[in-house]
Amino acid sequence: MDPLRPTPSPPNPSAETPPSGWRRSRSTPSLADAYRSIPVDGSTWWRKILAFAGPGYLVAVGYMDPGNWATSLAGGSRFGYSLLSVILISNLMAVLLQGLSSKLGIVTGRDLAQACRDHYSRPTSLLLWVGAEIAIAACDLAEVIGSAIALKLLFGIPITWGILITALDVMLVLVLQHRGFRLLEAIVIALIATIGAAFLFELVISHPAMAEVARGFIPSATIITDKDQLYIAIGILGATVMPHNLYLHSSIVQTRRYEETAAGKREAVHFAFIDSTLALTMALFINAAILVVAAATFHSSGHTEVAEIQDAYKLLTPLLGVGGASAVFALALLASGQNSTLTGTLAGQIVMEGFLDLRLRPWVRRLITRAIAIVPAIIVSIVSGEQGTARLLIFSQVVLSLQLSFAVFPLVQFTSDKAKMGEFVSAAWLKWLSWTVAVVIAVLNVWLLFQTFAGWLA
Repeated sequence: MDPLRPTPSPPNPSAETPPSGWRRSRSTPSLADAYRSIPVDGSTWWRKILAFAGPGYLVAVGYMDPGNWATSLAGGSRFGYSLLSVILISNLMAVLLQGLSSKLGIVTGRDLAQACRDHYSRPTSLLLWVGAEIAIAACDLAEVIGSAIALKLLFGIPITWGILITALDVMLVLVLQHRGFRLLEAIVIALIATIGAAFLFELVISHPAMAEVARGFIPSATIITDKDQLYIAIGILGATVMPHNLYLHSSIVQTRRYEETAAGKREAVHFAFIDSTLALTMALFINAAILVVAAATFHSSGHTEVAEIQDAYKLLTPLLGVGGASAVFALALLASGQNSTLTGTLAGQIVMEGFLDLRLRPWVRRLITRAIAIVPAIIVSIVSGEQGTARLLIFSQVVLSLQLSFAVFPLVQFTSDKAKMGEFVSAAWLKWLSWTVAVVIAVLNVWLLFQTFAGWLA
């Protein structure tokens, strides 16, 4: 924590009378060192935009992690540009859910984990906590494998050693957390910009058919009627909205020192929504760029079975005829994996503190989570090699899909409850839309799981 920055005073739980909508009083906020630590300059609209900018980009990282790469690569190489509409719809769902998440944190002063603990019974809350921890471990697994693959592609480091090297990022996270939340946000934004620049370069040299790209954003009936296309489409949906992002966003929006009045909260909700929408638009560009590059490079040349990151790396430079295309691709992958590591650490801390009101030292919490991811990754890489780690990457996305609804349904329930949200409760149309999205995500993820396990057993 920055010694020059005044220490914020966390709320006193005993001083607050529980609102009628909650079973328990609010506890000390998660990420207490950063809570309300960033002032909001109210002199101009532009300054407020900048003051609130940051949390949305930390959230957007989860929408462009290595787990998303495999589905976008597979979609582009097999079906060309037709699944761009699925990426767009997934992103719109993400904008809605992250907007609800930030509103919950700002209005109630609770992150989603704390809200679950303060609403549900102890056994239910513990079950939700276990599910959230499994989801974070699965996400961490994807980051470990993605970073290890990038190290192998860039420097020739064996996958097993690359997995072990990723454990060293514990020190990086610790250093950044102790130097203030703004620095952490700046590092994340810089890494996102690196990924964006890399794929802008790939887009330019791949020469996509722009008319077909435009048509790809219009939903087609073949997405539903073609079973293989539907499977990839649901995979894209399932890999897009990450459960840990909903816990993360509801907490980190509280790092801003907005006025604790109705007007102040309304303004904070407004600017937080702008921040997350702009950041998720960047994520939309990157995910769409991965699919477009795959379509323009692989699908158009008849390489329709490229679904693994290693295959894409090997083929990019020969097919595009531009030196360095593969290296830029691998660099973006490494930035993606490391970026996801930073936000995964925060999410793990928020989930544990929120559900259990238990605080561990950040390095202890990080080592536990990373060990859960590293051990199976090392075993699989030794026994099955690179093909095994690729399958493990897909499995991590299946686990995330399974856990997603256990975060989405409580979020929609809380933000639709007037007793909890007061004047900020979702309007009738927003409730309808939110519940529809929650049900659609649940149904599609169940279908994806069924198809995945059926394929493994066949």
